[in-house]
Amino acid sequence: MDIQKSEFGKLPEGAEAKLFTLKNDNKITIKITNYGAIITSIETPDKNGNVENIVCGFEKLEDYLSDTYLGSYPYFGCIVGRNCNRIAKGNLEIDGKKYQLAINNGPNHLHGGLVGFDRKLWDAEVLNEDNAVGVKLSYTSPDLEENYPGNLKVTCIYKLNNENELSIQYYAETDKKTVVNLTNHTYFNLTGGKENILNHELKLAANKFTDSVDLIPTGELAPVENTPFDFTKNKKINQDMAGLPEGYDLNFVLDNLEGKLVEAGSLSEAASGRKVEVYTTQPGIQLYTGYWIPELEIDGEKKFGSYSGVALETQNYPDAIHYNNFPSSILAPGKKYDRLTIYKFT
Repeated sequence: MDIQKSEFGKLPEGAEAKLFTLKNDNKITIKITNYGAIITSIETPDKNGNVENIVCGFEKLEDYLSDTYLGSYPYFGCIVGRNCNRIAKGNLEIDGKKYQLAINNGPNHLHGGLVGFDRKLWDAEVLNEDNAVGVKLSYTSPDLEENYPGNLKVTCIYKLNNENELSIQYYAETDKKTVVNLTNHTYFNLTGGKENILNHELKLAANKFTDSVDLIPTGELAPVENTPFDFTKNKKINQDMAGLPEGYDLNFVLDNLEGKLVEAGSLSEAASGRKVEVYTTQPGIQLYTGYWIPELEIDGEKKFGSYSGVALETQNYPDAIHYNNFPSSILAPGKKYDRLTIYKFT
């Protein structure tokens, strides 16, 4: 195993972003930058040993900063926070005190606001252990950043081992009650980007989903049985999409309120033979099939576009602050936010 650190580019204010290249002994290479804690690429072999990048991302920092990319921003590969997913109308109330969050997705608040953790430069520390290589990323979000209360100290630890597991460990602590819901927003495409993801096969360990109207939960946990949202058995993503003109974008319930490490699901693609298994201590997983991913021109080549990647975002339920029957998203002083997600490549 090996880890290398290199320069990735300069931010407009002059700060230098770094790139960390993690390699194991099985031809898996993962690149992570401390800008946005972004996974920029994951290279894995197919069934014939051909190594390709299986996630949506860029080779240069400037592409992550471009107006074209940010104009229809798909959040490639980043850590999303302070609160991933949506908060209805940006209304946040904690112990009777109201905070109005940014409205940046229709009438709602999305992924931490106008400039979330996905666009911050994190402190970075290389990890080189006996059985894993990785990078420890840290960021302190000041009180009332994006109008969230509390000084929040966040740590994200990425590790790659020889079992072909990429683990993402999240920690957070606060000095005032606040909401925290962190996730990674990587989009997978197991064909190496040669085709879209509609023929990928997906299985989710979820018998229910958070029923939603206009992407905001109603509070009901609805059964997946006899709906297009039933992935309890392996099926192609597009098999039941006829009535879903924009594909899938919803949270599935993992029946994991105790925070155990459970298998959330798996994604596979027959032609390449690649498979990604997802394990998490989180209670939910957002399936987003990437309808709104923009087509971009990168170095003269057209790339990405609708359905060019599928995101499997382990998380707490969306808009949990407004529903007592959802797992709480509130973090109090003296408590530690502690979540783990593992992506295993086979």
